[in-house]
This record gives sequence, structure tokens and C-alpha cells, in this order.
Amino acid sequence: MWFKHLHLYRVHDQASLSQQALEDALAVLAFRPVGRFEAKRVGFGAPAGRGGERLVHELEGHRLLRLRRQERLLPNAVVAEELEERCEAFEAANGFAPPRREKQALKEKVVEELLPRAFTRSGHIDLWWDTRRSLIGIDCASRKRGEEMIDLLRQALGSLKVTPLSVKRPPAKTLTDWLREPASRPQDLLLGDAVELRGDDDGVLRARAIDLDGEEIQTALAAGRQVSRLALSLEGQLSFTLQDDLALKSLKFDDQLLDQADDEVRNDDPVERLETEFALMASTLAALSERLIEWLGGEVETGPAPWHQDEAVEA
Repeated sequence: MWFKHLHLYRVHDQASLSQQALEDALAVLAFRPVGRFEAKRVGFGAPAGRGGERLVHELEGHRLLRLRRQERLLPNAVVAEELEERCEAFEAANGFAPPRREKQALKEKVVEELLPRAFTRSGHIDLWWDTRRSLIGIDCASRKRGEEMIDLLRQALGSLKVTPLSVKRPPAKTLTDWLREPASRPQDLLLGDAVELRGDDDGVLRARAIDLDGEEIQTALAAGRQVSRLALSLEGQLSFTLQDDLALKSLKFDDQLLDQADDEVRNDDPVERLETEFALMASTLAALSERLIEWLGGEVETGPAPWHQDEAVEA
């Protein structure tokens, strides 16, 4: 159940909503498989998968939700090839190429006929909602996919004012300072062995398995490059890559947390395992989020920070 990525959002004007009320709201948009003529379906599913039916798991103020998505795989090349054949047949029968509207109608016909035969691909996105801190974290590779989850949640609740978490100090500046000045690093924060540096010319320098305090990196920083991604870890908790847009990627939780989860699960019940792992993960992510805000100069209370390129996501 452990998250691999994390995009953080601040929940504003959070209304009190019981677990059952949230469960009922999500049930209206519960996931169902795509129909024969549908290209895509999204909806809320059980975080425990086939092992459970509940749409919301809540432990000590931490809630776990899951968006499920399923889409039919119909490559554009396949559609284009079939459309070309039908356009040629139209021209042979009529003596002229199909007009634009006729060609569009032929294309729609092709898609309609091929969709039922297309393979399907399924996936999911998990959401952690810390109701005590009014914080949401979404496990997905891109912010765009995260906002798909936010949009569906807003649709289920009727309204939900949420913005990407914004901090006062640009992450790129803080990350760069940590590499330039070892004394500026938080005491319990350890450097990893991977970094991405960007220059004024938009050139990117990526390095892995390298001493980040070494001469090569320091020379690049002295030339004016800034850190856009940096591998970090909190000893005994987790390792991650912090990006200059405040996204956390490649989360890897420490073995002692994984062992603790194994020790606390008393049987093979999938729901018990899910909730045990979620409780440990949520408390770890909550602590990390608080530290992150502290490291980056505190949170911007109203609106996005000047350096933040993403627009606010509001109801």
C-alpha cells in the first residue's frame, strides 16, 4: 500500500464530514467497468481491492481513498489505417475524396466499430487525506493525474476548495543552498546520490551514483546552475526525490517501517494489512510534510507562491 510518489494539496474551509457521509457520497460515483462503446471510465473503488468493499478507510484522522480508471486501448495508427481504407473506398465509389464532414463521420464510425474489440487497461490512484492537518497527498506520477482525482472528489462532494501546497521559499533555492552549504542542511536530513541541475540556458545536467559534495557538482553550482531535483532521506523513515515543484518522487520507506507493519499484522486479512500499512505510512508522511514546510520557510497562507507555476485548483 506504500505510496511511490506524493503531490501535496492544502484543503481550505474544510467542512466536517463523517466517514459514513463520505462513503455515501463516493458511492454515487463508484467505479464500474467501461461499456462496449466507452473509451474510458473513472470512479471510486475499494482501496483494499478485491479484499474489501469499503470506499473509505479512516484511522486517527487519516483517510484513504482510491480512484479507479479503465480505458480501451485503441491506437491512433489503427484508426488512421482503417480510415484511410474507407476513404479510398469512398473515392472509388464516388469519383472524389470524401469532404471534411464526411471524413469525420467515417472516422467516428471506425472508432465506434473498433472500440468493442479493443483491449482494456486498468489503473488506480490513491489519495491520503489528513483531516486534522487539512492536507491531501496523492500518489501519482504527474500532477495532471492528481487533479483528475481532485476533480472526481469535488464532484462527489459538491464543492471542495483545494490548492497545491505552496511555501514561501522556492524549493530550487533551498535545494541549491543545501548542496552549496552543508551547514545549512537539517541535521536529520541525509543526501542521496542523485541530482538534477538546470542552467539559464535550460540545459539539464543529471547525475546518479555520485558524491553530491564532490568537486564536479560544486563546479556546476558555481557556474550558476540550480538544483531542480535532489535525492534525500530521513534516517529510519524513508528516502525520496524532492523536485523544484514540491513534488516528492521515488518514495521508498525504510525497512524498519516495513518490518513493523509485518510484525503488527496478525493474520492474512487484506484489510488489516492495508490499514496497518496505511497508518504507518500516513503518520510518516504527515511528519515529513510538516518538516518540508518548515525547511522551505513556512507555508503561503493565501494563494500560490510567486515562484509556483501551477494555478490554484478551486471549486
